[in-house]
Amino acid sequence: MVREEAGLGTGDLSGQGDAGSQEHGVSAPAGTLSEPGQPVRPLAKPVTLDSSRLADGLEEEKSPSGGHALVSILGPAFVAAVAYVDPGNVAANITSGARYGYLLVWVLVLANAMSVLIQYQSAKLGIVTGKSLPQILGERLSDAGRYMFFMQAEVIAIATDLAEVIGGAIALKLLFDLPLFLGGCIIGLVSTILLWFQGGKTHRMFEMVVIALLLVITFGFIAGLFVDPPDGMAVVQGLIPRFRDTGSVLMATSILGATVMPHAIYLHSTLVNDHYAKGERKPSIKRQLKGSKIDVVWALLLAGSVNLALLVLAANSLYGMEGTDSIEGAQHAIATVLGPTVGVIFSVGLLASSLSSTSVGTYAGSEIMRGLLHVKAPMWACRVVTLVPALVVLWFSTNPTYALIVGQVVLSIGIPFAIIPLMRYTRDKGLMGQYRDGMVKHLIFILVAVLIVALNIMLVYLTVTGQA
Repeated sequence: MVREEAGLGTGDLSGQGDAGSQEHGVSAPAGTLSEPGQPVRPLAKPVTLDSSRLADGLEEEKSPSGGHALVSILGPAFVAAVAYVDPGNVAANITSGARYGYLLVWVLVLANAMSVLIQYQSAKLGIVTGKSLPQILGERLSDAGRYMFFMQAEVIAIATDLAEVIGGAIALKLLFDLPLFLGGCIIGLVSTILLWFQGGKTHRMFEMVVIALLLVITFGFIAGLFVDPPDGMAVVQGLIPRFRDTGSVLMATSILGATVMPHAIYLHSTLVNDHYAKGERKPSIKRQLKGSKIDVVWALLLAGSVNLALLVLAANSLYGMEGTDSIEGAQHAIATVLGPTVGVIFSVGLLASSLSSTSVGTYAGSEIMRGLLHVKAPMWACRVVTLVPALVVLWFSTNPTYALIVGQVVLSIGIPFAIIPLMRYTRDKGLMGQYRDGMVKHLIFILVAVLIVALNIMLVYLTVTGQA
């Protein structure tokens, strides 16, 4: 009754506590009323708590440690942001800068702004409903629909892992001259160990490790800018929207179309709830939403800065050089122009990018399976399912970098399946209650979704017809 009167629908406050008393560590049985720090006292008759108690009455709460509750909310977006600095993004940004200089800086800025909206919407859905996007899809789709949706989502997870494992194998080859297949096995093993910390009481440790890797990525990819600083005025001029030729239009389409990764959308709605261990007291919904806005903005500002740094580095130091359309070629060019030390630092950043992104991708695959099939498979099993195809490619392919392009196309196909349901559910009053999107925000979301989906369709068409 409490949830229905709050307008949030059955189960929408999963994990939040039925009447808010749980958040203060006091259990109030029917027919009683309790205040924080006071004994439970009987009432003349049972009472029903209204929505203001649920949504607004706990805004000044403190975290269990006595600090501001906002601090304990930060973290999930930084894990999701790893998807934006995976090896596929590295290759695209360097190629763009080396071919077109600062011309497409504005595309990256626009792409990052759209990603902030998309990731916050995913976090919002998870916070308000207490469920992930795959869970909600699994509850609302028919049995046939669930299995079909799962199959495409699993293909997306495999394509995601393909790029990330290949990128890591290339990094190990660059650093230690290891065979690509052996490097892929090492990436798979280390990422599996990292996934042991996911969930439960050790989940915060998992977040900290991923964030630490994200910082390594940041340093590894921007180090070259300190050795050869770019022209600030040229970067600013790159903010002016314009194209040079059809090739630059295609490159912009590739950057924009690949902005939002499907697995990052699915996973962020899970991360905001897995952030809290079972039985741990959560802040109120409003405070979680406020904290999530800060979390998303800072995380994607960092990821966007890394991508921008890669493009600017290539534009400033590699412009016009041949062979930079592959990761190995880009690293060789960086080492040649900026010195072997910067080349090694770049390779270390690439390795950190692979380890973090492949772990997060497997995490997303596990949540997709749990939500859509209602099966909680061991994390190592999910790791094997996505890892094996990547190892097969590394064993047989003579040009693994080309697999990154194919994987990007597959990811593009999966974008509508993630973004359209998210757009619909965050506007659904039955799910979101008073937190559903307003009309203006919904229209903005529609415009962003249409743009992203259209660009991905264009990217797929150009690739299939051989124009990419």
